[in-house]
Amino acid sequence: MASTASEIIAFMVSISGWVLVSSTLPTDYWKVSTIDGTVITTATYWANLWKTCVTDSTGVSNCKDFPSMLALDGYIQACRGLMIAAVSLGFFGSIFALFGMKCTKVGGSDKAKAKIACLAGIVFILSGLCSMTGCSLYANKITTEFFDPHYVEQKYELGAALFIGWAGASLCIIGGIIFCFSISDNSKTPRMGYTYNGATSVMSSRTKYHGGEGDFKITNPSKQFDKNAYV
Repeated sequence: MASTASEIIAFMVSISGWVLVSSTLPTDYWKVSTIDGTVITTATYWANLWKTCVTDSTGVSNCKDFPSMLALDGYIQACRGLMIAAVSLGFFGSIFALFGMKCTKVGGSDKAKAKIACLAGIVFILSGLCSMTGCSLYANKITTEFFDPHYVEQKYELGAALFIGWAGASLCIIGGIIFCFSISDNSKTPRMGYTYNGATSVMSSRTKYHGGEGDFKITNPSKQFDKNAYV
């Protein structure tokens, strides 16, 4: 029962992390910068993995999509690949988790389901690591430009999407670790074969043999056997 509860908790944590990681791809604010006037913010610059935009004080946004993928900066291409890999791995991890959990009726024997659950945990950990790496790479580029005194172009700060990606990655890694540890709990679950053998040994202990070869006595008087059949 404890193993089943831990697997359910791991599944909920991992799925929550995967949803957060997936939500970072269409999120606008990966990096953000503002130009303040004397009273109000006159313009807000922001960008994500797909476009860069500016929003004025009236709320009107003007966006420009990034050019060809081959013309992009290397860190944006790497972040795109890592985040897409994280989303894909999280999807396959959720499928493996459904087959490997003890509360489901698919996946085969308990031993096979334990291996599938462990595989789901490894996939979720890889998904979390991909998301963590992608967000950290993007954040490193922002902070490097921000603290560089020789960088004269528009400087940005960390956007909300990065924090969402880090939170989702952490949940995926935590859920994957719980899945991996659940295989040890599943290995301790008693098998039906052992229970049957134990019951057989108890029944056989009721029969006691006395004397030499071919001479025995059955302690259960309700059963009578031909002793010559056992010589």
